[in-house]
Amino acid sequence: MTRSIRGPRGSYAVGLARRAKIVEAAAQRFAQEGYHRTPLTRIAEDVGITEGGLLHHFRSKKHLLLAVMEHRFTSEDEWWASLPRETVGTDVLRAMVMATERHLSEPGLIELFVLTSAEAADADSPAHALFAERYERAVDELARQLRLGVDNGTVRAGTDCEALARECIAVSDGLQLQWVISRGALDLTGAVRLHADRMARTITPDGSGL
Repeated sequence: MTRSIRGPRGSYAVGLARRAKIVEAAAQRFAQEGYHRTPLTRIAEDVGITEGGLLHHFRSKKHLLLAVMEHRFTSEDEWWASLPRETVGTDVLRAMVMATERHLSEPGLIELFVLTSAEAADADSPAHALFAERYERAVDELARQLRLGVDNGTVRAGTDCEALARECIAVSDGLQLQWVISRGALDLTGAVRLHADRMARTITPDGSGL
């Protein structure tokens, strides 16, 4: 008779799976109900554990928040990676509009992004390293895709692709802040599309927009 024994490695795998389940449940709750309006007990119930069991994996609600933001950034990276390989040049600007529409499908996560980005300004905060890595990765990837546009002639030669990437990300993030402050009154997708169209008219060889 064969008996399975769950050793340290098995327990570790179970712990990782439980942690991932908590993050996914928290992301859904925060997206739907908001961070401040979601008690930890609600998330624990969704996962089928006690609040004490949740705090075994995350020392506080703020630590869980950072894990959710890391989850969001990973999800964004996967979404961008799933785009067709020919998504370069001005197609990237159109993709930024699509990404904004995607964000609006989970409005609570926009609020979380604004909340944690403010904390990231503190160099001693765990959010600082998370956001620093996110910005470095996002700028590098967007600039790379824009440079491919220069190579295939859809983006004007001499375009400072890194500066353009930083500007697009800064505008997108700043507009998310304004959207939160306006309580959703700002047409976020329209504002991002307007900026992307203006940038397209600047960098395309024929001055065409989106």
